[in-house]
Amino acid sequence: MKLIGSLTSPYVRKIRIVLAEKKIECEFVVDSPWAEGNQVSRLNPLGKVPVLVLDDASTVYDSRVIAEYLDAVAPNNRLIPASGRERISVKRLEALADGILDAAVAAFLESRRPAGERSQSWLDRQRRKVADGLLAMSQDLGEQPWFHGSGISLADVAAACALGYVSFRLGDMRWEQQHPNLRAHYDKLMQRPAFAETVPVE
Repeated sequence: MKLIGSLTSPYVRKIRIVLAEKKIECEFVVDSPWAEGNQVSRLNPLGKVPVLVLDDASTVYDSRVIAEYLDAVAPNNRLIPASGRERISVKRLEALADGILDAAVAAFLESRRPAGERSQSWLDRQRRKVADGLLAMSQDLGEQPWFHGSGISLADVAAACALGYVSFRLGDMRWEQQHPNLRAHYDKLMQRPAFAETVPVE
C-alpha cells in the first residue's frame, strides 16, 4: 500500500497516525494537489489528499473512509468500536473534528487571498465555526482521560489533528488557553511517537 499526501494536511496526518498506531506498514509518498505535475488528481477525481493506493492499484479516498478501511483490515489496536452507540460516539467526534478542520482550512485559504478579494465576513464565519467546534469538543471531553472508553480511539486521533492544525494555521485563536482540558489531552497524545512525528511542517 501507498499513502499519498502532503506534510501539512491534517487529514493526511490522521491517516499517518492511524497507520502508526495500528502498526500497518505503508509507503508514504509526499505529493500535493497544489504542486505542478502532481498525481493526486489522477488518483482521486476530487483532487484531494489523502489517497490510499492498495496493492491492486485501486484507490481509497477521504480520510474518514480510509481510517475505517484500515481499522477493519487490521483488527489489532481497534480505534473504532464495532457497532452501536459506542461506534456512533466515536464517529460523531470524528465528524466534529473534521468540521473544525474544514472551517480552519477555509479560513486559512481565505486569509491568503489578496486583500481586495478577501471576504472578512466569510473569514469571520469560518473562525466562529472553529471556536464553536472547539468549545463543543472541550465539553465532550470534560475531565475524562479519553474521548471514548478507557483508551485511545479514532476520536482522540481526529481531535489531535484538528487541534494541531488550528495551532499551525490559526495560532492567534489561542485554544490552549481557552480549553486547558484539550491542551492537557493534546500534550498527552504528543508523547506518543505517532503524534509527535506527524506534526505539520511547511
